[in-house]
Amino acid sequence: MQCTNCSHYCLIPPGARGICRVRENIAGKLQALNYGKSAALNIDPIEKKPFFHFLPGTCSLSIAAVGCNFTCANCQNFDISQEYKEEIPGESLSPEEIVRLAIKNKIPSISYTYVEPTVFLEYALDTMKLARKKGLKNNFVSNGFMSKESAEMIIPHLDAINIDIKSFSEDFYKKNCRASLQPVLDNAKLMKKSGVWTEITTLVIPTLSDSEKNFKDISLFIKQELGAETPWHVSQFSGAFSWKLQHLSDTPFETLKKAYDIGKKNGLNYVYTGNAPGLPSEDTFCPKCKKLCIDRTGYLVKRFDKNGKCQECGENLYLTLK
Repeated sequence: MQCTNCSHYCLIPPGARGICRVRENIAGKLQALNYGKSAALNIDPIEKKPFFHFLPGTCSLSIAAVGCNFTCANCQNFDISQEYKEEIPGESLSPEEIVRLAIKNKIPSISYTYVEPTVFLEYALDTMKLARKKGLKNNFVSNGFMSKESAEMIIPHLDAINIDIKSFSEDFYKKNCRASLQPVLDNAKLMKKSGVWTEITTLVIPTLSDSEKNFKDISLFIKQELGAETPWHVSQFSGAFSWKLQHLSDTPFETLKKAYDIGKKNGLNYVYTGNAPGLPSEDTFCPKCKKLCIDRTGYLVKRFDKNGKCQECGENLYLTLK
């Protein structure tokens, strides 16, 4: 039978599993083996996802189940995305319990994160529907490789998404992720068109995704297809925490600055450097008068804006505040 969960569209024989290794054809029924099994549960700053223009300065309840439809050599959560046996690990935690935890801790949003949330779509979707009824926001931190069918299922319940555009090279996606680029671009456009708040992240990996051409191509795609107001996060890679790229050095700050400069030159209003605390490029400046509107040092956030507008000139900063 064919799985329509993500853009791999796996054909799965009886008794076998798809590429994600968490969907199995059991007697002619496709079953999500990771449903209701929490592999990670934390309270994170929303900026850690990263979301810089969605509920800035708040926390989000982060949830994941095991599995992934990519095999990225740079993965930092490989213990739950890749390195598990046939038995699906996780602690029993129902959608109702997840929502209750968020409400109990006065957390305004739930983030489906750490691994690709599409691989635990049924679990996430049931939680999202309950969360919406209780006035909570739902956020995906995604590789963007979901199927069109899955995207259309989640969009009515989704408030924000951060999509990784890992590279603008099809060859990179084939070799490093065992996937393809075009579905990611298509889903980014679909999310934006559908009114889901969208931010983009690119992990800058030395020798693999750190070329000026890559920065130019991604930033132009964001400007032309998603809009200049769409935030672009260019994040530092750390080999020591990666799955299979320990031999690579950390991304130099100079390379991050180069990506930042190219993004700004190509007309993006909001370009941010990530995993490199202390740089001014993690702050939000008014695109019109250049006034500092949000100061960030790591996950410490100081806001100067006035209800999502520049405190100096009144320019719209495209902040989702509630």
